Amino acid sequence: MIFTDTHSHLYSTQFNADIEDVVAAAIEAGIKRVFLPNVNLESIELLKSLTAKYPDMMKPMMGLHPCEVKENYKEVLDIIYKEYCTGNYVAVGEIGIDLYWDKTTEAIQTDAFITQCKWAAANNHAVSIHCREAIALTIELLQKEKIVGLKGVFHCFGGSLQQANEVIEMGFMLGIGGVVTYKNTDLRDTLKLIDLKHIVIETDAPYLAPVPYRGKRNDTVYLIETAKILANIYGVTLAEIAEATTTNSREIFGC
Repeated sequence: MIFTDTHSHLYSTQFNADIEDVVAAAIEAGIKRVFLPNVNLESIELLKSLTAKYPDMMKPMMGLHPCEVKENYKEVLDIIYKEYCTGNYVAVGEIGIDLYWDKTTEAIQTDAFITQCKWAAANNHAVSIHCREAIALTIELLQKEKIVGLKGVFHCFGGSLQQANEVIEMGFMLGIGGVVTYKNTDLRDTLKLIDLKHIVIETDAPYLAPVPYRGKRNDTVYLIETAKILANIYGVTLAEIAEATTTNSREIFGC
């Protein structure tokens, strides 16, 4: 049984004191593959160091997080792009649009997002899309741009059924994490109407810990709590969730 965490920031300094224990617990639980999205220039070396330590388990991505898109974003993107071209990266991420923290940067976030999507399409890579308070806008942009060959995951998907279907129609998968375990979410009802073949699972560690760990540091091993909810939704075993979502991750990321 192999689980895949398609979105985790295990290179975060929050794991400095116990990363070996965190990884060991994940492996014992059957989580053998972890995709690592980059965030900014400072996180590159952290990400590369963790990947070098666990090369068979860690799958590195390269990109600029929307909250890190500032006035000098084009200079930063140049550096990110050079790293992407010279490194052994499997996808472009974490990219997207975030209008929760700062709506004033929407225009430059959009430019950075589309630019990085084009990198991915040109290299037959998937993208990991962050779209907090911006899912409708993100879908609209992708529909308008029609970037040939673009594929990927809508990370931390929390949209409506209609939005889920639009995402799937464009060739993307839904990244499902700890939010699906929360009492006040409508996501479980949405997923009941979505085929499991369109789902991958993730933690976003150290953020968005699932119930019963909500409010604590999220660890990759907590992926199992999300998997349990999905097993209940789809009426299958944990092993079947592991197999289906890992197969889906291989299909979308190509590795």
